[in-house]
Amino acid sequence: MRTTVVLVEEPGADFTFAEVELDEPRADEVLVRIVATGLCHTDLTVPTMLPAEMMPTVVGHEGTGVVEQVGADVNGIEVGDHVVLSFRSCRACGPCQAGDVGYCEQSLLLNYMGMRADGSTTMKRRRDDGESQTVFGSFFGQSSLARHALAYADNCVVVDKGLDLTRLAPFACGFQTGAGTVLNVLDPAADEPIVVFGAGAVGLAAVAAARGAGVETVVVVDPVPARRAVAEEYGAAVLDPAADPGESGGSVEERVKALTGGGAAYAIDTTAIPAVVLQAQHSLRARGLLVALGLGAPEYTIDAIDLLQSGKIVRSSIEGEADPLRTIPELVALREAGRFDVDHLVTTYPFERIADAVADAAAGVVVKPVLVWGE
Repeated sequence: MRTTVVLVEEPGADFTFAEVELDEPRADEVLVRIVATGLCHTDLTVPTMLPAEMMPTVVGHEGTGVVEQVGADVNGIEVGDHVVLSFRSCRACGPCQAGDVGYCEQSLLLNYMGMRADGSTTMKRRRDDGESQTVFGSFFGQSSLARHALAYADNCVVVDKGLDLTRLAPFACGFQTGAGTVLNVLDPAADEPIVVFGAGAVGLAAVAAARGAGVETVVVVDPVPARRAVAEEYGAAVLDPAADPGESGGSVEERVKALTGGGAAYAIDTTAIPAVVLQAQHSLRARGLLVALGLGAPEYTIDAIDLLQSGKIVRSSIEGEADPLRTIPELVALREAGRFDVDHLVTTYPFERIADAVADAAAGVVVKPVLVWGE
């Protein structure tokens, strides 16, 4: 079938629109008409890392939509279902069998290589010279920066048809990662303070989850006033890392410790800035835990003396240890119960304004841009 996609033609290039021929769904695939797609930092960074041989490509991994066709081997999903599309996992390897689907042994192939597991691709387009050209996709098993996407039972989460799909798109990755880190990795008690570095979609989802879970003290560190203001709406204490230490009460670490009674029990970094990760480590109390979530810097500097003398832990997490088939319904239920208040973090854009969405997100004007197809 012919459909419209948002292409990246070469590494580092801007998004452009194109018509492609999308395969009919195979026996294990689900064809989804995309309603909305969240724009994630990963959609911007991964295309800059791919080799030219994997271009042009279609990314997008926070899709929501309506099922139009279902392969013969797919169970539990029907035509007309409303779905949230998340990351893929094989469901058969050791980590998957243990419930750790984010650490699937086939994760690289299923989510990042631009093709199906058997090496076939799902899209082609006709070039100006009349020749057929392969278009790489299958990004997170969806490539949902498109009007239609092929997905799978393992990354296709059925949701109530009465829910607004434009608000649920970020549950596929950004909100799932932030909230999952709090609920699945930290599981904090009410009196265990949390500090979050970076008040983007992931960081604010973590704040929303922590406050919804009853955590009494949450501190947010971010240089953008508008994002600090959003964090304050959740009841978080906020710090401007650019503030003069002499006028603001000390370094970032000192101010966090003052607000948390000697140091946070948990820290979350979403910035991927090495100096900020080090601040996060130094903001912890003894035996505190830092979870680094940001994607960007290839190396971090860790204070080994502080680590060895304090029993602190520094670790990462993939998608907040979430299994989308379980975690997304849980987060949707928390949202409906008023314990995961994230709707106001979303700003919608028509797909044709994708360049504006990218610019606004980079400038901190919006927290979470979501692209929506018109009729």
